[in-house]
Amino acid sequence: MSLKLSDYDYSMPSDLIAKQPLARRDESRMMVLHRDSQTIEHRQFPDLKSFLRDRDLLVLNNTRVLAARRFSDDRAIEFLFLEKLGSARWKCLIKPGRKMRAGAMTKIDNVQLRVEEILPDGERIVTLEKDVDLYARGSMPLPPYIGRESDLADSDRYQTVFAQTPGALAAPTAGLHFTPEILRDIPHTFVTLHVGPGTFRPVHSENITEHRMHAESFSISKEAAEKINNAKRVIAVGTTTVRVLEFVARKLECNTHSSFKGQRLKPQSGSTDLFIHPPFEFRVVNALLTNFHLPRSTLLMLVSAFAGREFLLRAYEEAIRELYRFYSYGDCMLIL
Repeated sequence: MSLKLSDYDYSMPSDLIAKQPLARRDESRMMVLHRDSQTIEHRQFPDLKSFLRDRDLLVLNNTRVLAARRFSDDRAIEFLFLEKLGSARWKCLIKPGRKMRAGAMTKIDNVQLRVEEILPDGERIVTLEKDVDLYARGSMPLPPYIGRESDLADSDRYQTVFAQTPGALAAPTAGLHFTPEILRDIPHTFVTLHVGPGTFRPVHSENITEHRMHAESFSISKEAAEKINNAKRVIAVGTTTVRVLEFVARKLECNTHSSFKGQRLKPQSGSTDLFIHPPFEFRVVNALLTNFHLPRSTLLMLVSAFAGREFLLRAYEEAIRELYRFYSYGDCMLIL
């Protein structure tokens, strides 16, 4: 167990970053980590079903990614529109920020935009001269490490096949491997967590406990709560799903002043800023399907809490030797 940021670092050749999705969603490789025996297998994603047991339940995040990336008409300014605050009023991230200080103006779709306020974390409040839907002609907000602008193919492939509820600024990437055919044969349910920019903001403090996550909204339906309560083993698909399930379990413990064991989740909506890092006791999640994550990231810390930091970093070293594809469009890892 370590709380030092430098202990969540690793080196990887840049050519292992997956810049494009595979031809088929289910063609990804799947590294399988067995925590009990500390052993590693190399499999293909369609093999997932062979690791499932009776009364297992997959829980997936059905958030839908917003087409939130826009450029000014002169292409000089890049915007990531985070939230519509009211008529013709938005919260956004802007790059380069130095060109868009308070009072600065530009145009999008020939509609004038003005920066009204700069928030402490660098986000901007902007107003438009008339109310327009900025998502209508937007593009997928691909992560910067992909190193290219999104195209028409990304509009489909950077979205899970089960995406339903709009609100995310990044895909729950562990879900990108699923096809309708694979999902049809596996017991599953959905929760929603709208992935925000805070999930991917870098950790700067050497003591990781000093890092603060931004709150992200979530919801659990009555149907999902019942299925989770009746499952013998819960397999979370993605770190976002883990954060929802573990947050509501802790919330229930706080409300009842008793251990989560034996209690039942209830349908609910809210927001969570839960930061999962070692040491951490998982109340709900028994197994995890996840992609490979950036070094020194909160996502890598969450997975380290689940798998064990040393075992996980050993698996990453093996993935690099075996030329796995990394990050959003990359291969996946099943941790049992």
